[in-house]
Amino acid sequence: MLLGCVWTKQSEARSLGQKLQGIKVANGLSPSAELKWSKVSSGNLAFYLALIDWFFKEPRLKFRVLVIPNKLILDHATFNNGSADEFYYKMYFWLLNKIVSPDATYKIYLDVKDTRSRGKIKKLRETLCFDKYDFAGKMIEDIRCIRSHEAQLIQLADFLIGAVAYKNRGLENNKAKLEVIKEIESQIKQPLNTGTKLFENKFNIFIWTPRGKNRD
Repeated sequence: MLLGCVWTKQSEARSLGQKLQGIKVANGLSPSAELKWSKVSSGNLAFYLALIDWFFKEPRLKFRVLVIPNKLILDHATFNNGSADEFYYKMYFWLLNKIVSPDATYKIYLDVKDTRSRGKIKKLRETLCFDKYDFAGKMIEDIRCIRSHEAQLIQLADFLIGAVAYKNRGLENNKAKLEVIKEIESQIKQPLNTGTKLFENKFNIFIWTPRGKNRD
């Protein structure tokens, strides 16, 4: 299981989304074509390599991913009130708490998971603010679920998450995907199945492990 996010300044998000659309057009795609890891193939490899090149050259974009190596060992009954959904939003906290700071304000957009998300994201917002001693809750201006086709940068996050997932699952049956992974690894100078240093913020990989047996 993996969760990830792309983050940038609020004022830059629209222009960066437009630049991503421009890369699509330059590679023969529609600007509205949805960016998906599942679509990576030898026929469109040039586009995905261009996308990676742009991401690493673009200083305004940052990525963080949380990897849960084996979710099957988790004891939700004991530690998550019997709810896999509760665990899911706990992991969003661990993904985001190293990014947000009470010195700034944030708008957080999550990919839609289900129809029960509203209550969970409200709790996530409260927990993030409490963790940063922002008891007035001013740090997070907005937090909501949207669909990935509505936001270019969520599509970028999904694509990068897909690359990390492919490596961590030990898959090797798609040569184009392996080329994409090889290019990312050459940029970050390490494999995608190992964690990065905590302070690395361009491409941060957090390999999560339970604190105790079957525990989160």
